[in-house]
This record gives sequence, structure tokens and C-alpha cells, in this order.
Amino acid sequence: MAFYSLLQDHRRGPTISRMTQGLRRYQFSGDLHFVTFSCYQLRPYLASSAARDLFEQALERTRLRYEFFVIGYVVMPEHVHLLLSEPKQYSLAKVLHALKLSVSKLSRQRPFWQSRYYDFNVFSGRKHVEKLRYIHRNPVKRGLVPEPMDWRWSSFRHYATGERGIVGIESFWTAALREHASSQRS
Repeated sequence: MAFYSLLQDHRRGPTISRMTQGLRRYQFSGDLHFVTFSCYQLRPYLASSAARDLFEQALERTRLRYEFFVIGYVVMPEHVHLLLSEPKQYSLAKVLHALKLSVSKLSRQRPFWQSRYYDFNVFSGRKHVEKLRYIHRNPVKRGLVPEPMDWRWSSFRHYATGERGIVGIESFWTAALREHASSQRS
């Protein structure tokens, strides 16, 4: 996939972070990452549309500041799933810390997030599709909406229609827009 080679241009080589209890994180590998993190004690701090909007705004600010691609995401009432690239200069752990901190600072709930997060390296096109489908089907599986298109706080609408939302999504739509803009300048 062309997208994967784009991500590897700026890599320093793969590194392994060792966490407690045998958890290993493989970062600076050039892979995409499927990340999940939860609200403190799985409390539904993201149950309101205002809270989910706040998260989307924080994700977009973080994406721009730390220069990474968001491939897909969903904001659920008590957790978040992200499919993203590694940032250009910083560790994924630092970026996720900054994202979580920016949301918690704007919230009244303390603590807002569980301290840990789940990280799965997406190393193939098949896994890329699998994780994106999982993300987009999550609100339906939970019974929050009948169809993925009905859940506003996800990247599904972007993939289905090309709709631009709060969060910039890296997809075939955005690649086509870049290509079109490039051909217009020539």
C-alpha cells in the first residue's frame, strides 16, 4: 500500500517500549496503530454530544500539532478507538498523553482517563481494513445507532461520502483531493 511507504520516510528505525506486566509497544516502526483508551473506571464521560465534540476538536488540534495521520476513529460514551500513523517527531505515547491531557483539562471530571491504553501495530492492508471496520461498526454493535452513518462521532461518514468533519482523515478521498489540487497547479 502506498500509504505505508509514505509513513516510513521519516522513521528512525523500530523501537520497542517495555511496559509493566509484559506489555510491549512497538513504536517508530512505520506501522499504523490501532489504539483504544477508556474513561476512568469506564464511566460514560463522553456520553453527551458536547463531550464527544470536545474530544474531536482536541484530536484535530493534536493531529495538526504533532503531525500524524488519523485514518479512522470513533468516540464512544466511555472509550475511544483510533487508527493512526506514528507522529513525525514524537513517540505515540507522548502524543496520546497530550491528547488525553487536553481533553481532561477542559472537563470537570477528575480523573477523566484510565492511565493506560491498548496499542496494536497494524502491519498489513488486511489488518488495516479489519480495524477500520471494527471502529465503524462499534456504535452499531453497542446498539447506539442502527447504521454506522447515524453515529456522527466517527470517520465513517468521511469514508462513505467524502464528508469533511472536525477531524482531518487520511483516506482515498483526501489523496484524490491532493492529486486534483496538484494537477490544477501544473
